[in-house]
Amino acid sequence: MERFIEAINSPWRVPLDGTLSEPPRNFTAPEDMIDCRRLLEETRKAIRPHQRKLYAGKQFSVLLVFQALDAAGKDGVIREVFEDLDPVNVQVAAFKRPTDRELRHDFLWRTARELPERGEIGIFNRSYYEEVLTVRVHPEYLNGQYAGSPPDADELWPLRYQAIREHERHLAAANTLILKFWLNVSPKKQAERFLERLDNREKRWKFSLGDVRESRFRKEYDEAVMHMLNETSRPWAPWFCVPADDKWYLRWQIADIIRQAMAALPLEYPDIEEIPADQAKEVRSLLESRIRS
Repeated sequence: MERFIEAINSPWRVPLDGTLSEPPRNFTAPEDMIDCRRLLEETRKAIRPHQRKLYAGKQFSVLLVFQALDAAGKDGVIREVFEDLDPVNVQVAAFKRPTDRELRHDFLWRTARELPERGEIGIFNRSYYEEVLTVRVHPEYLNGQYAGSPPDADELWPLRYQAIREHERHLAAANTLILKFWLNVSPKKQAERFLERLDNREKRWKFSLGDVRESRFRKEYDEAVMHMLNETSRPWAPWFCVPADDKWYLRWQIADIIRQAMAALPLEYPDIEEIPADQAKEVRSLLESRIRS
């Protein structure tokens, strides 16, 4: 998969060698970017031929992982980027707080059950990365994941990063294209969106006091994000840290990264089985008679 991912030209790709030195601070779109809604529409249409070949050929699968803080725009990205695609081979899995059953398994189990088949595009709205983000910020959550005391932090986090890297490398070796997106929203824009949800009756249902309280841990999340990006952005499963303050720029950039990656895959329609001439003639005659009747 590495050679296909290398074809992606994006300023938002995270270094693949763990050299990120500080939490990403790119929150806004370049000043010269205009009409991102039109660019998004054009890019969506450009993805469709690749989607059809992916489904017809069934040689590859695509896994798209979306992670972000609250109010960064994950739901809007998923809605707008995939609006023009045929839903027949697009599967969305949203992961909330783990259930008791899920907690009785290893942390990769619940997402592994939702992985896309060959020919499918799988979309993860949150993912196993919650286990090195939210759980790292709130280590008390580990108490529900182990029968006894959880492992020491110095041992636990390196083991989880290693498990994720090996999991994703295994998927890539099995012809899964993995693209991971961190939607990078600024504290100011996040607060503005919380207020919009509070003040707008049509968006009030999305407002959560828990989300506001969680935003107080921004410094801790920034540190956890930097560790996550450094430890798990690899040539076979790169991260893209995309500015999220401008929603339409964010959506277009993500769509364009997906377009470039899918265009690089050697997607082909399957070979067509030739129908013997006498059978083709018979079938044609039958169908034409139905049309005439």
